[in-house]
Amino acid sequence: MNHKRKKINLFALTIIIIITSIITLISSFTRCNQTEPQNTIINPEGKTLVSRFNPPAGFHRVESSENSFARYLQTLPLKKSGSKVRLYNGNLKANQAVHEAVVDISVGTKNLQQCADACMRLRAEYLFKAKQFNKIHFKLSNGFDARYEKWTQGYRIKIEGNKTNWIKRSEPSNTHADLMSYLEIVFSYAGTLSLSKELKKVKLNEMEPGDMFITGGSPGHAVMVVDMTIHPETKQKLFMLVQSYMPAQDIHILKNLNNNNLSPWYPLNFGLDLNTPEWNFSTNDLMRFGD
Repeated sequence: MNHKRKKINLFALTIIIIITSIITLISSFTRCNQTEPQNTIINPEGKTLVSRFNPPAGFHRVESSENSFARYLQTLPLKKSGSKVRLYNGNLKANQAVHEAVVDISVGTKNLQQCADACMRLRAEYLFKAKQFNKIHFKLSNGFDARYEKWTQGYRIKIEGNKTNWIKRSEPSNTHADLMSYLEIVFSYAGTLSLSKELKKVKLNEMEPGDMFITGGSPGHAVMVVDMTIHPETKQKLFMLVQSYMPAQDIHILKNLNNNNLSPWYPLNFGLDLNTPEWNFSTNDLMRFGD
């Protein structure tokens, strides 16, 4: 009788061991084949805006024509994923929690290329690349229209008190270095207040890449829309923003701190206030360059 009981116990133990082994094997197999949840928006290997950031599931990137300002912005070069934002003097920006990527464009060595300046820089770089030199012009704080074409003819801007004039000082030239020296003067004597006065207001539902949210003042702030996506069924739109800030620093793509799963995209139906990491804008702050 005891012998029988031992056989039964041994059989039961064997069955338990087999079942436990099967469960362990299945569990192990499942773990090996499971992948961690992936962020389908961010591709760390991407070297440009469009290759680094995908539209969220169900959305499609808004198409742009080949030589448009929108296409230029969508293909901005980006520094290596994880790059930090640096100031004009090489130091790190104090707040490194606001950016999703850093645009690979120089900031210069002077404390000049701040918020509105970064928007003007991107606009000027596009027009220079497109050889639309006559469209490169910005108004200084005193209302003087600083036209790049005049600069290429060898004229320079002379400012004495409230008077601003063109003075012939060099031979005609039109290189990228000339553009940068011109922009240095513009950055020195223009800002959010002067820029906001020469832009035209845009309705929120008419937003396009290249538009800006801008609050003119001292201080004021400006950020630029660089990309957009749309959901073909719901027609919901999302947009992406870049900024520089004070002191002058690398242009960087802003995080959406209100929705980490959507970042760096922002919903167009954001309500009365657009909350960006370092400034809040209203729906009335959306503006656009004229021709």
